[in-house]
Amino acid sequence: MLKTRVIPTLLWKDFGLVKGKGFDSWRRVGTVLPAIKVYNTRDVDELILLDITATAQEREPDYEAIRDFTAECSVPLTLGGGVNDLEVIRKLLYSGADKVAINSAAYARPQLITEAAQRFGSQCVVVSIDARRDAHGRYRCYRCCGQEDTGRELVAWAMEVESLGAGEILLTSIERDGSLQGYDVGMIRQVARAVNIPVIAAGGAGEASHFHQALVQGGANAVAAASVFHFTELTPEEVKQYLRERGIAVRNTLQRDAA
Repeated sequence: MLKTRVIPTLLWKDFGLVKGKGFDSWRRVGTVLPAIKVYNTRDVDELILLDITATAQEREPDYEAIRDFTAECSVPLTLGGGVNDLEVIRKLLYSGADKVAINSAAYARPQLITEAAQRFGSQCVVVSIDARRDAHGRYRCYRCCGQEDTGRELVAWAMEVESLGAGEILLTSIERDGSLQGYDVGMIRQVARAVNIPVIAAGGAGEASHFHQALVQGGANAVAAASVFHFTELTPEEVKQYLRERGIAVRNTLQRDAA
């Protein structure tokens, strides 16, 4: 049985880390390298680092900085932002990334998912999906940091990226992002029931019970969060202890490392 992962998300903008609400109103929350060093000492399973301006600025990731980050990171690291071809993916993996998240480029050229999976393995390919409800209550997918409606319906797109070879889906609710009001459990449930690959739920966690809801009611395989770890006293260790006490199988990273 696969154990549940608790994954802090770091949003990298220009020279530091930010966190917003609804993919907007970005607030500075520190810098990347110290944050990675802090999480190294906490019971986290993985980290996700997303360069949120690379696509809009039409530039490649900063590989030199990424090499510095990965050299200090002691847990698996997923990198995203500006990923638009196989060469960028190769450079990110060569720079120390364990997985690469693809978002905007996948809508323009879905075959990139298949090409990446065939060349590097599906286990390296995370497709990031940002979604919100339309006026009719249906979930639609957005690209470019939630700014552009792709015209894609959420569940159909999730099923398509699975068929193309994605190893995981990082599913973020734009509406719940930064709200601390809880995950969109209904959205998570729709995707989790439609695909057979792991779904990482993101967007809205504000307390330990929210993580439990995403897993038990939503059917997520892993839970990612940012604001709750930046702006409250809740730690990943406490989230995992809460889940463990309620029968959720979680990894015990600290004991593993001590051994």
